[in-house]
Amino acid sequence: MSGREPRRAVVTGIGAVTPHGIGTEVFWKTTVGGGSSLAALDRGGCEGYPLRVAGQVRGFDPAALVEETFLVQTDRFTHFAMAAARLALEDALLADADFDSPYSVGVVTAAGSGGGEFGQRELQNLWGQGSKYVGPYQSIAWFYAASTGQISIRHGFKGPCGVVASDEAGGLDALAQAARTVRHGTDTVVVGAAEAPLAPYSIVCQLGYPELSRATRPDHAYRPFTSEACGFAPAEGGAVLVLEEERAARARGAEVRATVAGHGATFTGASRWAESRDGLAHAIDIALGEAGCRPEDVDVVYADALGVPEADRAEAGALADALGPHARRVPVTAPKTGTGRAYCAAPVLDVTAAVLGLQHGLIPPTPHVTDPCHDLDLVTGPARAVEARTALVLSRGLMGCNAALVLRKGGARGPHR
Repeated sequence: MSGREPRRAVVTGIGAVTPHGIGTEVFWKTTVGGGSSLAALDRGGCEGYPLRVAGQVRGFDPAALVEETFLVQTDRFTHFAMAAARLALEDALLADADFDSPYSVGVVTAAGSGGGEFGQRELQNLWGQGSKYVGPYQSIAWFYAASTGQISIRHGFKGPCGVVASDEAGGLDALAQAARTVRHGTDTVVVGAAEAPLAPYSIVCQLGYPELSRATRPDHAYRPFTSEACGFAPAEGGAVLVLEEERAARARGAEVRATVAGHGATFTGASRWAESRDGLAHAIDIALGEAGCRPEDVDVVYADALGVPEADRAEAGALADALGPHARRVPVTAPKTGTGRAYCAAPVLDVTAAVLGLQHGLIPPTPHVTDPCHDLDLVTGPARAVEARTALVLSRGLMGCNAALVLRKGGARGPHR
């Protein structure tokens, strides 16, 4: 590669399965319109819990999108991931591609809760009917790596594969791992995250999180950066992106939608939200440095937006620390308040919105928020038209991981001011 430009990872396809609907088009239309899919939690068996509002994926028929062979082996979170991966490959015009080598395509996913619904069903069979009624797939369906494995098996991909388990920030860390894999020689990586945390067993596990919203009204359940912030509403669903080496993508005529330009990650400890200020700011510094960006080059920020007052103050402080005076001018948004917070999938959905926003010159608003109380230019009301070229996506996990990812529009290179 002497004398050649470094390999760069670009986004050429996106697939999404979200509370807004199935597919990228309905996700973007609802997101940019400021719509919300938060609603009363009505999944069977979930009645009576303190969690009352969530973002549920409705109208999802796994049998229409995933073959029966895989359905019987996998949990709902993997059904989402497999469906989103297929949609992403179709979007990239690679669904039926004849790859030169199966080793040229890798798969990386992030996962937080694993297959709780499948596991609950099998445990009920065990205690209610006996061990003969527990299927052999219980040993793999719950596992964090199940989505990576099943996507690679389904499509015959034998390149570098992996799973990232760094709580919610893992969604961004998985994208960074995929980008590094491309830079190190793999032509294509299918990457993303999907979660299905709304089975009764999974909900009971979440009730120990003090950050979980107990609000009963969907319009009050998730309102970050406001005086009424009371935690976050959880969600299911996810998104998968196709990352390719830029020259290979252009050679086949693919549309280069965005470039993964920089990433930073730190750890500050579980629920230590005041300390996350320094950790998140440091992650932003690392990401900007890797991307070759100055603070003033950032055109839009997709916030982590936990919805906990102390955490929201820390995030606003981190932006001020990392971006300086520019933090007061740069538009900030948190469209996840309209879908709910889908754990590891939440930042991947933010990346999806960021890529689409860069393409369309629009910043989607933050649903349910009308009167922000932090010193941020938070986008509320209608979407904002901005010719943005660089987006910064942030994520923090309940267990203390922090991550920042820098995206550039299309194949843009370097600072533009």
